[in-house]
Amino acid sequence: MKILVSDPLSNVGIEIFKNTPGIEVDVKTDLTPSELEDIIGDYHALSIRSKTKVTKELLSKAKNLKVVGRAGIGLDNVDIPAATKAGVAVMNTPFGNAITTAEHTIAMIMALSRNIPRATATMKDGKWEKKNLKGREIYQKTLGLVGIGNIGSLVAERALGLKMKVIGFDPYQPPESIKKMGIRPVSFDEILAESDYISIHTPKTAETTNLFNKETLFKMKKGAMLINCARGGIVNEDDLHDALKANHLGGGALDVFVTEPPGKICLMDLDNFICTSHLGASTYEAQDNVARDVANQIVEYLKTGKAPNIVNQ
Repeated sequence: MKILVSDPLSNVGIEIFKNTPGIEVDVKTDLTPSELEDIIGDYHALSIRSKTKVTKELLSKAKNLKVVGRAGIGLDNVDIPAATKAGVAVMNTPFGNAITTAEHTIAMIMALSRNIPRATATMKDGKWEKKNLKGREIYQKTLGLVGIGNIGSLVAERALGLKMKVIGFDPYQPPESIKKMGIRPVSFDEILAESDYISIHTPKTAETTNLFNKETLFKMKKGAMLINCARGGIVNEDDLHDALKANHLGGGALDVFVTEPPGKICLMDLDNFICTSHLGASTYEAQDNVARDVANQIVEYLKTGKAPNIVNQ
């Protein structure tokens, strides 16, 4: 069986492939889409992250492909209906980078609240702007979570440890399950009205694309802060700019963007906006975890036809 690794993968995963009898692995992480299409027919499995696009066109040329494994959670770069039609299993690794992303979310909340990026930048510029950079405590503030899955629940756990009040909206979670996490279940409109901070932890779907737009952003509590470490496109970036510039929102933090890298978008000009370059899952520990998970899952599927975290079977 031949496996192609088309996006960077921690050596932990590569070694699992290399040490498995009957498995041959090729690591080719700089392929163009046309180059990938030219060779995909030789492979039985494809290991990806977010760069490789598994399209209907690619799948049509993947005559021997049995499984696509994503070292991470999001699968918006995979045409899952087309893969299902082609008989290709699609799997992700939803647990390996959950802690890392939850920690990054808390870091963004803290950085926004205490003006850490601006303080760093002004000090490096030789300024001492203590009076202009007064922050706010998060103690007893209300954090609203949109999505309470693996990552959202971990954010809640950490926020509760910081003595925040946590409310949550997740139509796929029973209210009793939400309550057991120490979270008060509320409607989406209640999240907007009550939260001092809103953090997004939902996949990007047709339902969630532009979920935070001009209408919903201006329904948020005045002075509230919005954090998105989930997927670009759930927040309308132009509308967020307008809500921040109008000082309706107190701050915004994005780790993900509609286009990555986003270039010099209008949000970058605002002092009450901070950003990171899709770093939510970027720790050494998380990358080893997801590489180990995806490699083990792919090997298991090739050997047995079964594996955890398959999303289309």
